[in-house]
Amino acid sequence: MLISQVRKQDGSVAVAVRAPGETARVVKGAESVYALAVEAANGGKSLKAVIDAKGVGETIDLEEAYAEGRMLPPITHPDPAHLHLTGTGLTHLGSAATRDAMHKKTAEAAEETLTDSMRMFRMGLEGGKPKPGEKGVQPEWFYKGNGTSAVAPGQALVSPAFAEDGGEEPEMAGIYVISDKGVPYRLGFAVANEFSDHKTERVNYLWLAHSKLRQASFGPEIRIGAAPDDIRGTSRILRGGKALWEKPFLSGEANMSHSFANLEYHHFKYGLFRVPGDVHVHMFGTATLSFGDGIRTEEGDVFEIEAEEFGLPLRNPLTIAAEEEIDIRQL
Repeated sequence: MLISQVRKQDGSVAVAVRAPGETARVVKGAESVYALAVEAANGGKSLKAVIDAKGVGETIDLEEAYAEGRMLPPITHPDPAHLHLTGTGLTHLGSAATRDAMHKKTAEAAEETLTDSMRMFRMGLEGGKPKPGEKGVQPEWFYKGNGTSAVAPGQALVSPAFAEDGGEEPEMAGIYVISDKGVPYRLGFAVANEFSDHKTERVNYLWLAHSKLRQASFGPEIRIGAAPDDIRGTSRILRGGKALWEKPFLSGEANMSHSFANLEYHHFKYGLFRVPGDVHVHMFGTATLSFGDGIRTEEGDVFEIEAEEFGLPLRNPLTIAAEEEIDIRQL
């Protein structure tokens, strides 16, 4: 089942559900995806059971809503400060050639000659998929922002004026809500664009945190339930309506050095991330970047990321913010 949020013609919000390939219908009496998820988590029910109990009504044309700019992020929080955008890196194996090359390099290189990134990658290869009952190695982790940084599908991703670059990262994101007892519940997974400044990151790895403090977009739909082991999608950049760059991307545990369960554990082991009522959008990393192929994005470019099992493609144009004066005042 796929679930999304749409702003209707009258300004109200509709929660839409559908099976892949079918027409979406509005969930009766649903205030928001967040409200449905909280009801399920606090009531000990599945999200599907809560939706089934409410029933569905009128059909809704998601493509039309998308074209008209009425798609919303597939989950929002009434207080944006309580939605967290976070992620992990160095979690994907990449193509077979890249994987073989990395295996060879990490096997032959002396420990003291490895970069921190390669060391982290090797740690994931060796301990990112622990056996049941065991704790695996922790991944790289980063913070992107809160709900004020979450951009709706179809809306512009804004690169700050001070940024060196604004580039896409096609990823899968896990979507979570925390119950009133502090238990994390996963709704499902969505396609995400973990928008980053790769040029700044490349200057010095210690600038990774700076490069990640950017907006992000996810959706337009959440695929309720577990993710397939092998996820295959396409990431492209459109310039002037034509494809400037296009490349397949792989995700899912068959293409990762970490299991989703291990990545989830190392995020939610912190009590800070188990505050009742909070929402988490946790992005699981990528192996495909246009930046790595020498592409430099320009204002007006459109990022498009799609994976068939996850509903409509995620599209966002790129804009660049105007220079602004930051005036720090003394109280």
